[in-house]
Amino acid sequence: MAWIWHVSMGVVGVLVVVSAPRRVTGAAFVALLLAGGSVACGGGAKSDSAVAGQPRVTPAAAVARAGEDAKDITSLRYRISGTVPGKGRLEAEASMNTQPPAMSMKMTAAAAQGGRGQLEIRFVGKVMYVGGSAVRPEKLNGKRWLSAAPAVWGRSGGDNQSYGVLPGQLQASPTEQSTLLTGSKDLRLIGTEAVDGAKTTHYRGTVNSKGLVGGRLDQFMQLEVSDPLTMDLWTDGDGRTRQFRLRADHNDMAAGTGDGPLDLTVTFLDINRPVAIKAPPAKDTTPIADDAQGG
Repeated sequence: MAWIWHVSMGVVGVLVVVSAPRRVTGAAFVALLLAGGSVACGGGAKSDSAVAGQPRVTPAAAVARAGEDAKDITSLRYRISGTVPGKGRLEAEASMNTQPPAMSMKMTAAAAQGGRGQLEIRFVGKVMYVGGSAVRPEKLNGKRWLSAAPAVWGRSGGDNQSYGVLPGQLQASPTEQSTLLTGSKDLRLIGTEAVDGAKTTHYRGTVNSKGLVGGRLDQFMQLEVSDPLTMDLWTDGDGRTRQFRLRADHNDMAAGTGDGPLDLTVTFLDINRPVAIKAPPAKDTTPIADDAQGG
């Protein structure tokens, strides 16, 4: 049995098709189809100086250090902006925890004909909650949130499950995505720049799927892009990642058609500061009930 919801974004209609078995498990929950194609909801060769006053390090050493530091991030507040193949331009602000795994995101896109709408998405305890102004209230039975389970965010490759709500490029943890540049063979220093008022060192390189293994290969494949991926990384005076940018042509093999390029910028705002991510109150939530699924 399929449910069809109409999500309003200004004057643009969004068709949300829900097709789920009795227990939802393993089935497509939400497919977002937007008019206008927008989403419902931006080895180093020599030693170079980093931020003024910091020791001179090679680009490879600086990027490797940032990659190691990313493993110690337990909570993060971050911002995303740019374009996603097949979805269009989007902006999002999000927070995440690693123990226990949880994520909260508010995602907005400029839809066709100037309409705008926002989706709020949370992953808590293997349940996904979806709300926001882009969801028509009359489809929520007087509640504020929809829910689906089991839902998984932040893992590598096919382990994630957001039932089509999130583009694949946003399914992975940004802390893991930030380490992709460690697989580059042509790292170079671009210069020193300010990111949100912080002095940073800017590095750039390209990454190819050939030679990547394990989790990094999974991260690359999940981006659904063609070789090469161009990646920029900005590190602060402590050697931590403050921002990264991913750019590549879309992999036509992934969707069977050309969907335009990927160009996403992710900015780390607060690192390892307390983040509270909670499930919405049960009284405000409409689950996908067993008796509504049909046979």
